[in-house]
Formats: sequence, structure tokens, C-alpha cells
Amino acid sequence: MTQLKPINQQVVAIVGASSGIGRETAIRFAKRGAKVVVAARSESGLASLVEEIRALGGDATYIVADVSDFQQVKAIADKTVEVYGRLDTWVHAAATGVLAPFEKITPEEFKRVIDVNLTGQAYGAMVALPHLKREGRGALIHISSVEARRAIPLQSPYSASKHGVEGFLEALRVELKHEGLPISVTNILPSVINTPYYNKVRTKLGVKPTGVPPYYQPSLVADAILYTAEHPTRDFIVGDVGKIVDLLQRLSPELVDGLLLLIGFPGQRTNEPKSEDAPNNVFEPIQGYDKVEGDFSNLVIPSITDVFDKNPPLKWGALAAVTIGAAAVFRSLFGGSEV
Repeated sequence: MTQLKPINQQVVAIVGASSGIGRETAIRFAKRGAKVVVAARSESGLASLVEEIRALGGDATYIVADVSDFQQVKAIADKTVEVYGRLDTWVHAAATGVLAPFEKITPEEFKRVIDVNLTGQAYGAMVALPHLKREGRGALIHISSVEARRAIPLQSPYSASKHGVEGFLEALRVELKHEGLPISVTNILPSVINTPYYNKVRTKLGVKPTGVPPYYQPSLVADAILYTAEHPTRDFIVGDVGKIVDLLQRLSPELVDGLLLLIGFPGQRTNEPKSEDAPNNVFEPIQGYDKVEGDFSNLVIPSITDVFDKNPPLKWGALAAVTIGAAAVFRSLFGGSEV
């Protein structure tokens, strides 16, 4: 069993940290005493984040990097070791997207999303692993999506990239186990999260896009990341809705097809007009969204099942109780009947 360091003893690199999940996660790690290196394309976002962390008494530094460039990703790991002497945990959250029907997405746009969301994640693992191996333990934590389990319409490149992340992590995890290396590989799969993602991505829907509600707050994902930084975990689906989607997809993909036909198209459109030429972060960073939360706080709901995932004894106890209860109901209904 891989033993990970307590957070207050860790050096953590967080990629895609200028806003959203990455920004919240960096603040949480720093508050818990970790030394933090943050990276993204937005220098203004990174500078303000480091300033915020230092004002809280934390220790942080930043490096500007585009994850589609291997040398820039390598520079993140190199900077971490240069400043703090080692790397214990690598958190990779950088992502972009294009919301449009598949036939309206250009080859350049599709490739760019794959380059950032999939190839960039692979680059992250490539540059982090040598340092984790040298330390003799550590954690790779990759932020994927429930779309790794179930693709949705109007997001074909994003869904494809997230399916790819799950695939390469599964292969890597087994290879590390084969080598007997105590390095944890975690796939975090958030449901729809209230971050500035929908402000920043490109849309060809004619309106500002939205995730299919309900939303969850970025803090839930940060909680999952910090948990898995100390407790080796294979997969962590964040949000009750994500767990339901994953279950339904396993039971009947055709049923999920039908549900998405009903809600997948209207559910991703707001009433706010937005041109496809509006500023977006697909190829270049944009200013004005260096914050944790997005515009959909009114659609946020709490999640119950995440508590069970962070407390395995409670999880299995609840499952046992449900099983015993179901068995009791079955016996009461059918126990006295003759076959």
C-alpha cells in the first residue's frame, strides 16, 4: 500500500491554477502547510494567486506555462525542484474546450483541445514521474471529468480528451504496480462545477454556454484532491449526479442517450447572446476570469455521497446497512412463500 506524506510535509505542483478548481486547490494546499508551485498561461492570475497565498501565510511560487508544449511542462517540474528541492504531488487541472456541434468544429480546434486536455496531462505525468521515483513515493492526481465515462453532445473534443485521460492513467497505473513503485495515480472525475470554464471556452452555440445543471462548487473538487493527496485512491467521482450518470451509463448507454436527447441540447445554452468570435482561451489566455467560482452559484447544490468516498468505513457501513435492509424486505415479502 502506497504511503503518502501528510499535506503539511508536501511540495505540490498544481497545473492550471490561475482560476477555478486549480486556484481553489492551491489555496487549500497552502492553508494546510504545503509548499506550492502553481502554473498556467495567465501570469496575472498566477501572480494574484501567489500574492493571496502569501498573505495567508503560505509558501508559493509560480511559473507561466502552456501545457501543450512539453518543454514548458518540464519547466514546471524543474522549477518545483529548484525552489523546494523535491516534488511530492503533481495535480494537473489545465483544460479548455469548444462547445459546438461536431460538424462546426475545425480540425485545428479539435486538435488544440486534445493537445491541452489529453497530451498536456500526459506531459505532466512524464515530467513528474522521475522526481516522484527519486523520492520513492508520491501522487499523480489528474483532473478529468465525468465525461471520461459518458460523452455529451456539443462537447465532442472535450469528451474525447477526457476519455483519453482515463485510458492513459489506467495503463500507467498498472505499469507502476508492475515495477513495484509506490506512486499513487488518481483520476478525479468532477460533475458540472461552478468555475469560470464556461466564460472562457469558445462557443458556437450563439449564446453563452452552460453545463447541464445542477452545479457543484469547486471546493468539493479541492476537497477530493486534498484527500487523495494523502490517501491513495484510484478514481474519485465528485458530485452525486456524476455517480448517477456513471451508474446509468454502465447499466444502459441507450437510456443515457435518450436522456441527453431531452436535456443535452437545451441544457447547455443560456439566454445570453455570445458570438463565436468572442474572446476565449482555446489558443491564448484571456483576462478577467482569474477567480475560483463561475456565474452559476444559483444552480449549485450540495453533494452527499462525496462524504462516503472520503470515509471508506462509513461508506461500506452504509452499503452493508442498505444490503441488510434490502434482504430484510425481501424476506418479509417472499420468505414465507412456497416455490
